[in-house]
Amino acid sequence: MNTLNDLLSQKASDLFAVDDLPNITSEEPKPVENTTNNNSFDIPKLKTLIFEVKDKLDSILRVLDGQHVEILKKQFPDAEIAQGGERIIEGVFNGEKMIGADGKDYAIPVNYASKSKLVEGDMLKLTITNSGSFVFKQIGPIERKTLVGELVSTENNQFAVLADSKTYKVLTASITFYKGQPGDEVIIIVPRDSDSQWAAVDNVIKNT
Repeated sequence: MNTLNDLLSQKASDLFAVDDLPNITSEEPKPVENTTNNNSFDIPKLKTLIFEVKDKLDSILRVLDGQHVEILKKQFPDAEIAQGGERIIEGVFNGEKMIGADGKDYAIPVNYASKSKLVEGDMLKLTITNSGSFVFKQIGPIERKTLVGELVSTENNQFAVLADSKTYKVLTASITFYKGQPGDEVIIIVPRDSDSQWAAVDNVIKNT
């Protein structure tokens, strides 16, 4: 009795007869000829086509940017919208924040206000980038004058400066930068022709 393997082998032989198989010789395969002609490409024409495609893509991007700008103008009518979609808002520094032309308050990094020695009344420009970053720039400094006063500590543990018979608020970051302590002498900057509650710190002279 034939085994199962013998039966399978017989069926395979019937299906795939040797005479039906293609004749396989030991000839080595012929190398494929390189039919590519390096001189067949028209390089100048190819460059022209590439630049044409680039111009069309740039045109599409300009249209999309324009649509984005129009949408932002509708959402923020009081803000200037740059061509790239950034929001530009101008305002005035009140001693610790910028009051925008739209009536909103915009927090200013205290380190920037301190290092820039912003004075109450300075005109600022805020650019809000597409990524949401705030970039401030001083565009109209108010006329200034300097005063010399004494550093004091207020009831709520904030710093102030007594100068010219008036108490001026100052940013804490400005005092800590100079490591000021109550009793130290402070040179402050205030508006020349108008009253103010805040002063910028120009320097601190240690009382030691």
